[in-house]
Amino acid sequence: MAATTLCGSPATACCSTCCRMRCSLLLPMRRLRTGFMMNSFQPIKAQPKNGKSGGASHRSASRARPTAPAASSRGGASSISGPRSPAQAARRAARPEAPGAAMAALRGAAARFRGRAPGGARGAAGRQCYDLLVIGGGSGGLACAKEAAQLGKKVAVLDYVEPSPRGTRWGLGGTCVNVGCIPKKLMHQAALLGGMIRDAPHYGWGVAQAPHDWATLADAVQNHVKSLNWGHRVQLQDRKVKYFNVKASFVDTHTVCGVSKGGEETLLSAEHIVIATGGRPRYPTHIEGALEYGITSDDLFWLKESPGKTLVVGASYVALECAGLLTGLGLDTTVMIRSVPLRAFDQQMASLVTEHMAGQGTRILRGCAPERVEKLPGQQLRVTWVDLTSDRKDVGTFDTVLWAIGRVPETASLNLEKAGVHTNPVTGKILVDAQETTSVPHIYAIGDVAEGRPELTPTAIMAGRLLAQRLSGQTSDLMDYGSVPTTVFTPLEYGCVGLSEEAAVACHGEEYVEVYHAFYKPLEFTVPQRDASQCYIKMVCLREPPQPVLGLHFLGPNAGEVIQGFALGIKCGASYQQLMRTVGIHPTCAEEVAKLRISKRSGLDPTVTGC
Repeated sequence: MAATTLCGSPATACCSTCCRMRCSLLLPMRRLRTGFMMNSFQPIKAQPKNGKSGGASHRSASRARPTAPAASSRGGASSISGPRSPAQAARRAARPEAPGAAMAALRGAAARFRGRAPGGARGAAGRQCYDLLVIGGGSGGLACAKEAAQLGKKVAVLDYVEPSPRGTRWGLGGTCVNVGCIPKKLMHQAALLGGMIRDAPHYGWGVAQAPHDWATLADAVQNHVKSLNWGHRVQLQDRKVKYFNVKASFVDTHTVCGVSKGGEETLLSAEHIVIATGGRPRYPTHIEGALEYGITSDDLFWLKESPGKTLVVGASYVALECAGLLTGLGLDTTVMIRSVPLRAFDQQMASLVTEHMAGQGTRILRGCAPERVEKLPGQQLRVTWVDLTSDRKDVGTFDTVLWAIGRVPETASLNLEKAGVHTNPVTGKILVDAQETTSVPHIYAIGDVAEGRPELTPTAIMAGRLLAQRLSGQTSDLMDYGSVPTTVFTPLEYGCVGLSEEAAVACHGEEYVEVYHAFYKPLEFTVPQRDASQCYIKMVCLREPPQPVLGLHFLGPNAGEVIQGFALGIKCGASYQQLMRTVGIHPTCAEEVAKLRISKRSGLDPTVTGC
């Protein structure tokens, strides 16, 4: 007979209250029944574990318990009672019942366990119970889980990677580790090395120019990613975080069902649940052939062979980063932009980024949109697109079409409606408050899946750690999403922190904003006579003294390293006057930030001369 809750519903669909009642009431009842059989109504003694005497708490004992459910109502005694001999059975049958004593003992045991679920190891019908469940094994989810475990919570992580339409799959660690920041930065570095090889003869190195070997790079990058996957598994094990490679969906507000690759189901309950499932690349399914023949960033870094001549469709930072590194590796690359590049960033900086890319050999089609992708007999792809200004159609042939038109949150399969978690009907992202709390008080969402949050790994990590600390009573601090630094790893890197010029003007008014700027030439560009016409810095400030810095934008080599340092000062409320009193490190690109003297309002030439 199927197990049911106290309210009569199936155990797999019971409410959280019933789950806790079963954990706190029925399990002690079974233990008491076993004790009565063995000890003639004597108190139940703690069972030795590994030769050591009992006395461990319910939680520590439950953690040591094997994961398979103990025998209970399916016939036969519980595993802790052992088999009964015929004599024992006869004595048990001959004993008179003592309902008053039994019920008193039962009430005492139930009282000891009441309120402990979901802290115990198993609830109703084999359900595993935890203090915290984290759905999603990306950067934010793992940071939250490890922090909570370190603070004494019993934690489980549920993570499952649905293969891309092309069939690409990867391990634990989320987008950043597997198909985002890490492989992207490594391939970006490979592209930069190509430029350094071309510079080398100018510095006296007789380096032979050679074509790039994609297979060697891909193998090295993928091996590093796999080592990070393993590292995350080890870290979870070291912190005693239980890892389930299952696809999770809500059963009710406290219960999640995990389904493994083989179809096996696992029920897990928790006092608190964190959703950190991130997002996946969007496919333009309205375009014929887009899904069948295109790839995304989920696939690019796992290709065993060179993508060859590539069309990148999109204007996001992912699109420009991928196009830039492919061009740097010597591949014929085209970017198709429907409207404006880097829409969420400062538009002057975005224009300079694309200008530099075009100067390095990336073909940029502006104001165009693809209409159809067809596969030719020779395995190449023929793409038809339309110029949105003239309505003229054009055709091109490519080896690879890469879609980089945005991302969608991974919420569709979570059954959020069963838990009562609300989402934005337009974006599909989960609505949260300043404490990362969803519409259900004990369910939270962090990272890319949460509405209004920056889609950045470091913000998800910090938000996850702070959430774990709040749930453990260690702090009341909230994540501050203001002045978050970031970098776009295009061939000429673009780093920024704070407001764009457009956002500052919209917020404060043009007459109250002062912008200091400079075009500069990195010293390392001089000997090989590299073009530095897009190397540019601007600082956006309030005009009123002491002129607090609202935003800093840097386009040039090692932009991420430069912006990371200045981000601390801006986060702490640095003013233009304070930065001008900061001594620069010579000769560096970063020192140009501390030398910004010319404002846009002045109309003077901002080009830096001399050293």
